[in-house]
Formats: sequence, C-alpha cells, structure tokens
Amino acid sequence: MDKITQAEKKAAKIAKRAARTRGQKWTRRGFITASVIGGGALLIGVAIRPGDRTDELAKLAATGDESLLTAWVKLSPDNTVTAIIPHGEMGQGVHTALSAMLAEEMEADWAAMDIMEAPAEKAYANYVLGREFMVNKDKLPGFVLGTLNGAFLGITKAMNLQITGGSTSVRFTGVGAMLTAGAAAKELLLKAAAKTWDVPVSSLRAQKSYIYHDESGKTAPFADFAQLAATFKPSLTPKLKARKDYTLMGTSLPRVDIPQKVDGTAMFGLDAHIEGMKYATVKAAPVHGQSVASMDASVAKAMVGVQGIYNMGDYVAVVADGYWQAQRALEAVEVTFTQSAESQLNQAGVFAQYAKAFENAKRKDIHKEGNVSQTMKRADRTHEAEYNVPFLAHACMEPMNATAWVKDGTCELWTGTQNPLGTRAEAAKILGLKLEDVTLHTAFMGGGFGRRAVPDYALQAVKISEKTGMPIKLIWSREETTQQDHYRPAVTNRLRAAIDSDGMPSAWDSLFVHKMDPPEASRVPYNIPNQNIEYVESPLHLRFGPWRSVDHTQHGFFIESFIDELAHKAGQDPYQYRRKLLAGKPRFLAVLDAAAKLGNWETPLPEGQARGISIVESFMTIAAQVVTVDVNGDMPRAVHVACAADAGMAVNPDGFKAQMESGIIYGLTAALYGDISLEDGAVMQSNFHDYDMVRMDNAPDIDVVILQSDARLGGAGEPGTPPIAPAFANAIFAATGRRIRSLPIGDMSGVNVG
Repeated sequence: MDKITQAEKKAAKIAKRAARTRGQKWTRRGFITASVIGGGALLIGVAIRPGDRTDELAKLAATGDESLLTAWVKLSPDNTVTAIIPHGEMGQGVHTALSAMLAEEMEADWAAMDIMEAPAEKAYANYVLGREFMVNKDKLPGFVLGTLNGAFLGITKAMNLQITGGSTSVRFTGVGAMLTAGAAAKELLLKAAAKTWDVPVSSLRAQKSYIYHDESGKTAPFADFAQLAATFKPSLTPKLKARKDYTLMGTSLPRVDIPQKVDGTAMFGLDAHIEGMKYATVKAAPVHGQSVASMDASVAKAMVGVQGIYNMGDYVAVVADGYWQAQRALEAVEVTFTQSAESQLNQAGVFAQYAKAFENAKRKDIHKEGNVSQTMKRADRTHEAEYNVPFLAHACMEPMNATAWVKDGTCELWTGTQNPLGTRAEAAKILGLKLEDVTLHTAFMGGGFGRRAVPDYALQAVKISEKTGMPIKLIWSREETTQQDHYRPAVTNRLRAAIDSDGMPSAWDSLFVHKMDPPEASRVPYNIPNQNIEYVESPLHLRFGPWRSVDHTQHGFFIESFIDELAHKAGQDPYQYRRKLLAGKPRFLAVLDAAAKLGNWETPLPEGQARGISIVESFMTIAAQVVTVDVNGDMPRAVHVACAADAGMAVNPDGFKAQMESGIIYGLTAALYGDISLEDGAVMQSNFHDYDMVRMDNAPDIDVVILQSDARLGGAGEPGTPPIAPAFANAIFAATGRRIRSLPIGDMSGVNVG
C-alpha cells in the first residue's frame, strides 16, 4: 500500500509540474531569454550547424538564430529539469518514456522534472527522426555527426516535419536525442563542478539532480553549475550507460498524463475555448474529390442560433452559437454535389479493378532473392492463395476538431495533431501568411492512429474563421469523421509457394496491389531461399493515409495466414513449422517460444475451441501471439491472447504492455468488424452502429510477456497490431476447417465445428 501511495504522489507531482508548462507557448523572444547564460538557465541540446560539432548557447542568443540549436532539456535556477518532448501525447505514454530516457542519462531526479511539449517551431523540426530513419548514427564516426545533423535539420525544416507516428518516438527520438542530450548535459555539469571545486571530473558523481564529491563531502544542485556549464560545448558522442546500469529505464513509472485525464484538467482539442467563439460543423462531398454543385440554405438560415451557412467549394459549413444548433441546421441544408465516374464505383468493382491491375499494370519490385521461377518449375508441388483486406477507418474516440481565429493578418490555432509544425505551415500557406504569423497550441489527442497526421480538419477551421471573421470551433460529426477519413487501403495479395518433399517452402512469390510504408512490411522473415515480392498500383478516388502499423497490418495477415496454410498442407504443427523456418534467428525463436508457452500451446481445449499462432516483426520489435478462439456461437470470440514481444528492452514495462494490449484490441476490432465499403462511390458506414468495435463484454483476456535482448530499442505503439488478425484467423481454421482469406471475419453461423 505504501508503494502505491508513493507512486501516486510522484505521478501527481509530475502532472502538476507538467500542467504548468504544457500550455506554454514558446515565443522567439522567450526561447532566447531562456537560453541566456546570465539568466541562470541552461538549455542543453545537440548542435546542428553543418561543419560544427557544437554550438554555444551564447552564440545562439547573440545571433537570435534559434534554428541553430535543437534543445531537449532545460535546467532552471530552482534546479528543475525540463524535458522538452518533440512528440504529441495521444494515449501512448510518450511524454513519460522520453522524459525517463533523458533523466536516466542525465542522472536527473525524474520525480522533480517538468515535461513540456516542444513548440511548433522550425527549430524543433525533428531532424533526429529523419537521421535515425535514414542512417544508424551508431555506425558513424563522431566527427561527422555535426554535419549530418545539420543536413537533416535542413531537410526536416523544409518538410516542416514534427511527426508523432511510426513507433518512432522511443526508437528514434529517445535513442537518437534524449539519451544523448541527457548524457551530454551531465558531462557539462560535471565538468563545471570539477572546475568550480578544483577536483578531477573522475572524482565526481551525479545523482538525482545533484553533484557529489564524496572525498570532500561537497554536494550541490545542478543549477549551481548552470552558468559555467553553458560556456562549454556539449559532446555529440557522450558516453552512454550500459543497460545493466539503468535505474529508471526498464522500471514501470507512473504515466505523467494519467492524473490530468482522471481529474478532468487534461486539455484535449475539444476543450479549447475562446471568448465569443462560434461553433461550426461541415458536410463534404460523399464521393471524395467532388465539390458542391448547389445548395438551398433558406430553411437552415432561419433556425435559432444560426450565424451563417457557407459554400466552401468541396464542403458546406454551418456556423452557429452552439454545436447542436449548427448540426441541426446542416441537416436542413439541401445540397447537391458534382458527379463523376467514381459515382458508379461499388465495393465489388474495387476488387475487380485490382484484378485487372494484376494483369495489366506495371509490376514493381520490392525484394528479390534467388530464382523463384526455376524453383517453382522444379518443385514437387506448389500452393497458391489470394487474400483480401478492406478499407479501414481510424475510429478515433475524439472526433476531428480544431479551433481557429484568423484576424489582423494573424492566425491562432488550437488542435490535437500528430504533426504540429506541418499543420502550422499548411495553415500559413492557405492563408498566404508567413509562418511566424501563425501560432499553434497543441493539445492531447483522443486517439490518433495516423489520422491526425493529416491536418484537413484544422485547415477547414482556419478557412471558416477567415471567411466569417470570427473565432471558430469546428467539430466534425461522427458521420463526417467516419466518411471523410484517410483510410487504410484495401489490398489484394496473391501468394504462391514452391513446396519440397519435406513440406517446407523453397520459393515464395508475392504480388499485391497498393504499397504504402514501410517497404519491409511485405518481406518474409522465414528462411526461404528464393523470394520474389512485387506490387502494382491501382489508383482510386478514396483518400488514403497511415493506419496503425501501416502496411504491416495487411502483410502480417497475408504472410502469417499463408505460412499457416503451408504448415497444415505439410501435416505439421504450425508452431513447430515456424520454428524450423526460423532456424538461426534466436530473437524470433525466443519470442515465438515465449508466446507458445504463455498461450499453453500444447494444452488440450474443449470442443469448439482452438489456438492459432503468428509472429511479425515491425518497427524493430518482434511480436508473437497465440489466440484461443471459441467458435460455439454465431460470432467467433477470442477468449485469450498471449503476446510475447522483444523490443530490445521496454523503457516503461507497464506502458509497453498497455501498448501491446491496445494494439491487440485495435487489430482484433479490424479482424472481426472493420469494413469501410463503397456504394455509388461513397462510404457506406457512418457511425459505431455500422462500424463496430470490440467492447469490454467481448474483449479477450490478454497476457503479455516482455523479452529483453541486446537489439536496438524498437517501437511499442504499433507492433501489437499486425499479429492478431492472422493468429485469430488461424485459430478459426484449427477449430472449424474454414480458412479465412478475406476480412472482416463477421458472422460464422452455419459453419460446422470440427
């Protein structure tokens, strides 16, 4: 009980501090003031000027060119360490994990830290994300890092890149920035203390935001050495701890965002309020790409509280005193939209179009190894199958929303976004303003999953405010949120394998339609010597966007389902079959074995129940799952999911497990129910009554085991999603003999068990 109390106190303290800084807007002047040495504050980061290994803050403050430094940690005179986090919080716990990584290497008192989300400024363009994505800095000599950082800062500034997504926060920003910045800050402070006390640096140690000289008994807070430390140049390659020496990382720390969400003080986009603001809602063309042809708003204009109704080109906007008034008025507007050839497209036509693309479109290579065609000719037998998955919506619990006020040649914007800098830049562009004339206030996001990386909803708020001259809070209805999404693509994959006399595959041929990211998603992890993986494109009018785990979600289902087919064709246990194909890959084998053990793979089950297994590597994390399914009812039900994952290590184990559980529920929802389908070119689904979710009453029990290895840190937000659909479908086959090759699974009434 005492431990729980202490954890709660710690979380409350962190949340209180975070609440003070979370809403702060860092102006250019404020940034420089905080950097001035004479002010007693020390801003530590990674110097990025091409040709320089370091850049002093005095030089930055003197020139006023804040883009010369990317800073992640601030030390104030009261000894508060502030971790400046360049990622948005949407329930994944990123502020907790990244601040812990910084505190670990800095030896800061994590319980006394502040957390601040980085402002939407070009100086905070996430060059670390770009650098880590393209280049492994651990394999480069230290003297090139300054130039490399400068190059990538230039690129990410030009792209206005400040993304939260792709499970990059810990594995890229954490590893590439937070650990390094923390260690560099500690080195500077130790060097300053050594000079102040006239002792060797080696005789000092740092602990919980204090520096100790044990021989003399001297001790002082970090802040006492801030001014002197700021005169030194930080190292780009400071000495980092060995994992065995971690004291924070690898422990389950209380999430800094939870207390605010429990007591109601957390600020989401929907919580923004400006005195005198009006509410807006919109209706866009049901068929993406069409525009407003005509509208009759005579009835709606007479309704109580309505301020105005506007033809915005590709959508109609209603502005009113309240959201309900705006929504009711929008329903009363008679609007017609332009017509196009896409108005004739139905769901069956989508997959028919894909079939034509397989025959006529140009094939593009992703991966080739060995000689597939010759191996297929010589094979004892071959096996082939075609798999299909549908379009999927993101289904964020918080509908799309933004609050904007355009006035006097400036714009102020409040919203939850996965790319603050990009959203700010887009707002400036459509208004014809300079970037510095647009201010963006970030907020917590009530779900993102990739959807809030696209700022269309925020730009609508900006345009409506410009049109009306009023501060506007725009809220999309659930129907608009569902039907105007940027969807996960529907994909067809044709797979073929050459099978040797022992039942093992010697060649793998894959052709699919629609490639997004990342390219490695379609690669097979198994030891199959001959592989040919290609894709074709088949353009559609529907808008696509990143969806949790991106292409891994489709190809995890395709690959792990087809491997399961091959195992059963060979008359072999699917778990042992995979083990044979993963020989020489110890990380994969350890994860697979851990999942099988956790899921009681070999334990008999009652009639109507069975188990399925899968393993997928995504975002540098290997995850395997064993699903126990019950098919005795009309709808198959996942009774239990055992998940094993190796991300190198989990920075915050409780948070990592929560992300695995979240990914499982999200992916299970898609496998059971997820289906965005077209009729006359428009999305048919509109709300949760016809785009259903896994809810508490049909959610499975989930157990997660975390494995540690010496691999680089992997992601957590997305790797739990790809394995669940194939493991679930494989379990259904084991129970019923019905092979699921198209999702969603849906009603199985009438399917014999056995």
